[in-house]
This record gives sequence, structure tokens and C-alpha cells, in this order.
Amino acid sequence: KKVGKTTDTDGVKTQKEFFTDIQNQAFQYQTLTARLNVDLNLPGNNMSSRVDLKMVKDSAFQLSVLPFLGIEIFRVEISLDSVKVLDRMNKRYVAENYANLKGQTPLEFNFYNLQALFTNQLFLPGQQEVLPKQYGKFKLSQKGSTAEVQVKEVIGILYTFLVNSESKVYTTSLSEPSSHFMLQWDYVDFRQTNGQLFPMKMDVRLSKSGVSQGGITMAFSRMQVDAPVRMDFSIPSGYKRITLSQILKSLSNKK
Repeated sequence: KKVGKTTDTDGVKTQKEFFTDIQNQAFQYQTLTARLNVDLNLPGNNMSSRVDLKMVKDSAFQLSVLPFLGIEIFRVEISLDSVKVLDRMNKRYVAENYANLKGQTPLEFNFYNLQALFTNQLFLPGQQEVLPKQYGKFKLSQKGSTAEVQVKEVIGILYTFLVNSESKVYTTSLSEPSSHFMLQWDYVDFRQTNGQLFPMKMDVRLSKSGVSQGGITMAFSRMQVDAPVRMDFSIPSGYKRITLSQILKSLSNKK
């Protein structure tokens, strides 16, 4: 007896079928490299630059900022347990584990969640991956060909994912009610990459109490999947160590 997909009488997917489809459509890779054109908009500071991205899944990723003739001025590395920033122009660096970052950023750092944001994937707060037994943790609301998926973290942050008819996340938002912060990450311009759909443009916006705190637009090109990747983060002698909040403050105040 041939068994088809199980849906309700209105053609709406069951919860298991819905999340299985999302997992099946998730971008598959072990390594990822790409050229990005990045527009950074912060209060008092607008910048555009070429950025080279390197990712090794579940290990680390690096962003190399090269605005002038391919000359690197910033390098950022985010790994399983820490964030590092190299500021070559001012000869300083940041090396912080996630525990030390509490209070320096409006939202908590988590490597796996940030990795999922950069690769257009559904995720559970603080988890490495979404397992079938965890589907029930999400609140699912289907509206025609689109759907809204929500989950709330223990500390109160609400995660909302909007999913299109092709089972791809097209918006992820994080809202922190006590401080009124909201991060919205939009995915557009989906194209075939390595036989899979990937959003070649991402718009990231941060707001507080409904007022914009800045944003980043990233346009992807020259993507390669599963090619050999070599990462290096050596800190030159004579560089001064500072905090991440000092770097962020200098960026937002720079004219």
C-alpha cells in the first residue's frame, strides 16, 4: 500500500513533516568560502568594504576586511569558545571568551547560533543542531505557503523564524523584552549554489525601543563549498589588547 505525505484536510503540513522539510532544505557544507561586499551603517559611521569569509562548520569562521587594494585592516575570528579581533590600523586586538562578553553586547554570543545565521538555517538557542525530538520545542503557525516558527529562550529572548514555500528561512529575528533590543536578519536573492538554494544577500538590522541602532548589508559572490580552508590568527608583537566594547564604541563614534 503506497503511503503519501500526511497533512490535515487543508493541506497544511504536520509538524514533523514541516521541520523535516526544513532540515532537508538546509544548506549542506563542511567548509565555505565567499567574497562579500559589506555596507556597515552605524550611528555616525557608514562604511563599505570587501570582506573575505572562511568557514569550517562547527569549528570556526573568519571575516577579513580588505577595503583598500586588498589590504587587510581588520580580521575577526569566531570559534567555539571565543571571539578575536585584529585591528591592524591601530595595532590592537581583542581576545575574549563568551563568558567575558556578558554585558558588552546587547545579545548573548553563541557560536552555533551565529553560524546558523550566516548559513540561513533554523536553530535552537544554545544548541548545536535541531534534532527531531526537539521539534516540539517550537511553536509553529502556518499561513498558506509561509509559516512562522517561534521559540523562547530561558532568559526571555524570543526567536522568530519566517519560512517560505520552499522550506527556506527568509527572516530570523531575536527580541530581548527587558532591554527592548531586536535583531532582524533578512535573507533575499536566493540562488543555486553547489546545487542548493542560498541567499546571496543578507540584511541585518539592530534596534532598541523601535529606534534603529544600525545595520549591515552583505552581498555574497565567489562562493565555494567544501574546498580546503586554512585559517590563521597570529597576533603581531606590540599590539595592545582591548575589549570588544571598545572596538564597537570606536566604530560607532568614528566620523
